[in-house]
Amino acid sequence: MGEKLERLNENIERIEALSQRLVAALGRKQPVRQALQAPDQDLFMKAAAAYMAEMVQNPSKILEQQVSYWGKALKHYIEAQEALRSGKFVAPADNTPKDRRFSNPLWQTHPYFNFIKQQYLLSSEAMQRAIDGLDHLDAKDKRRVEYFSRQIIDMFAPTNFLGTNPEALTRAVETDGDSLVKGLENLVHDIEANDGELLVTLADREAFKVGENLGTSPGQVVYRNRMFELIQYAPTTEKVHATPLIIFPPWINKFYILDLKPQNSLIKWIVDQGYTLFVVSWVNPDESYTDVGMDTYVEEGYLEALRVAREITGEDKVNVVGYCIAGTTLALTLALMEKRKDRSIRSATFFTTLTDFSDQGEVGVFLDDDFVDGIEREVGERGYLHSFFMSRTFSFLRSNDLVYGPAIRSYMMGEAPPAFDLLYWNGDSTNLPARMTVEYLRRLCQRDEFASGSFDLAGESLSLRGVKVPVCAIACETDHIAAWRSSFRGIAKMGSRDKTFILAESGHIAGIVNPPARRKYGYYISDAALDDPDTWRAGAARQEGSWWPRWEEWLRRRSGRMVPARAPGSAVHPPLCPAPGTYVLTDPDR
Repeated sequence: MGEKLERLNENIERIEALSQRLVAALGRKQPVRQALQAPDQDLFMKAAAAYMAEMVQNPSKILEQQVSYWGKALKHYIEAQEALRSGKFVAPADNTPKDRRFSNPLWQTHPYFNFIKQQYLLSSEAMQRAIDGLDHLDAKDKRRVEYFSRQIIDMFAPTNFLGTNPEALTRAVETDGDSLVKGLENLVHDIEANDGELLVTLADREAFKVGENLGTSPGQVVYRNRMFELIQYAPTTEKVHATPLIIFPPWINKFYILDLKPQNSLIKWIVDQGYTLFVVSWVNPDESYTDVGMDTYVEEGYLEALRVAREITGEDKVNVVGYCIAGTTLALTLALMEKRKDRSIRSATFFTTLTDFSDQGEVGVFLDDDFVDGIEREVGERGYLHSFFMSRTFSFLRSNDLVYGPAIRSYMMGEAPPAFDLLYWNGDSTNLPARMTVEYLRRLCQRDEFASGSFDLAGESLSLRGVKVPVCAIACETDHIAAWRSSFRGIAKMGSRDKTFILAESGHIAGIVNPPARRKYGYYISDAALDDPDTWRAGAARQEGSWWPRWEEWLRRRSGRMVPARAPGSAVHPPLCPAPGTYVLTDPDR
């Protein structure tokens, strides 16, 4: 008993010290403009007006929804009372749908927790039905109301609160409250690390170091300017294909997603297949990059990387890959090169790339004027968009997996963040230059200028039809950032007569980083014309395993003869430092 009391007193002292640190950390929080926190109130006013219109024009429909909800809730309440009246400590029958948030057996067997769970799911279903029934609301507004309402519903899940989370309460009892103290330590640490903002740490930051156990494929930085470092990887075969390959990764995150570890490194795998591989590592910009725009990325980034790779290898043509936003900008570059009659690209591959923004998918809920106006004002004052905003936005597209679940494990259960390389990379995000951010959001996402044939860049008016080189596109079936149907439509509008489309299973990252040895996800392919995405998908054949070998077969036919392997660099471009370089390690905000 004395030992438990001593432990309790120690925990109370720790809580007091942590509380003082928490208050101090919250005091450093800078005000964030409302436009970056939530949609404009007009959206919810429109939803309320649509609901009132439904009540006036179709009162029986609303009444039916209400009666259905109250009937189910009352029936469940009576069943719970009857179970208790029986004198047995059991929960009533539970016909609610399975939900992995409620996987702990106590949600099913304990009367108190089961009652809370069932009432929450019944209420969630009722709210969702009410939103689905807003027939008088514009389709785009309805999609946004559905998304933000779902965020509210998910936020109020009983799993997110200590008093209604049986797993967290059990852990607290088992550890004599130590789990709660450790959870508070984790909470304070996260708020301190983010200057008063709450951003859940997804992975153990001490478990990884880029260049030591992440991004370790051997290579050299062979060129550097203010926009990027160009890495040429060391060959692992005696001979390589003559035509070099350049990968342009997105500058929203860092390139080493393609080189996490040898077992799942696309970079290592490509080199092992006999290719001279260059990869661009973009700079992480600060306020001095405020006037960098899409044209800067094209002129000082893409075209410069192409020039250097050709000079080092002595080849007239190269193959290129663009991932996500880097694929979008690659398409702009290809259209510009077509206008300039530059024929130095032999083929282009697009990973999860949007070029037609007529349907923006899930991320489109953040692309209306309310958010974009706020972003424009933010970058106008700061000079760049801080990585915090992009990281938070993408996290809330999968809030149960990337926000609430990790928060429960860290703050309620007192668990240390896992040593998970993918989540470490996910938290290693980058800033975006001011002008480029506004151009991308306004001209591409909102006005869809490229697909409509009117994107002005470097003195030329560019169109998707201007992409004439052979193309291969890989989209991902459950991608929440670049919806595969939208990716399909963009590729379909390109002017190339040689197009291949591959639909990989899984999402934006797991669908791409899917090595053959894993044998986890398959893919779909078809020789049918790229007309309608659903028609194409219906006729596509599923293939087992990774799409990497199928793509490499496509690339091989466009990569020329075999030549002796090339060591990184040349007399004109000698190696500057080992891979992964210096830009990937810099964080201007720290």
